[in-house]
Amino acid sequence: MLPLFQWDGDFLLWVQEHLRADVLTPFMKTITVFGNSGLFWVLLTVLLYIIPKTRRAALASTLAMLFVYLSCNLLVKNVVARTRPYEVIEGLERLIGPQVDYSFPSGHTAVSFGAAVALCFYLDRRIGVGLLALASVIAYSRLYLGVHYPTDIMGGLVFGIVMGILGHLAADRLIEVAKARMARKESTEAKEEAPTDDIESE
Repeated sequence: MLPLFQWDGDFLLWVQEHLRADVLTPFMKTITVFGNSGLFWVLLTVLLYIIPKTRRAALASTLAMLFVYLSCNLLVKNVVARTRPYEVIEGLERLIGPQVDYSFPSGHTAVSFGAAVALCFYLDRRIGVGLLALASVIAYSRLYLGVHYPTDIMGGLVFGIVMGILGHLAADRLIEVAKARMARKESTEAKEEAPTDDIESE
């Protein structure tokens, strides 16, 4: 392990030694599932699509998660190709099954913060704070369970925040364009349907 990242492994061993507890482990195993393939965030987004007044928020969340998937899961993970910590750190015990993809950045963290940040622009502040808190717990669960380095979580956090903001901006832009096109269409139709002034005089 490179000296620059030695603290990464040391921190995970410290978490294993001092922060793991039998009473917490079942909760951490459960909460981490919320981030599997963005499960919780996808279901929440679907629910928001059903409610008319939150559809803009749902679109922003969708775009944020899509951006995370394309940039983080498809591109950066495979380019960096970082090995999971439990495969290289002696003495580190993972508490869930082996992960099928690479370690950096944390996809659970990225998708959770991406969706949460995007939704914060539209939902009540208290709900937004709650979603950010949930995203933080999901991110921490990856450390607790021994499947990510701290720098994986940091990378996922950065990706999530950036993609969440981009999702918000893209959603607003798409809706503005759609409204402008609708307004032009209605204006054109109104002109076509307007009566002509060509009245023949006797």
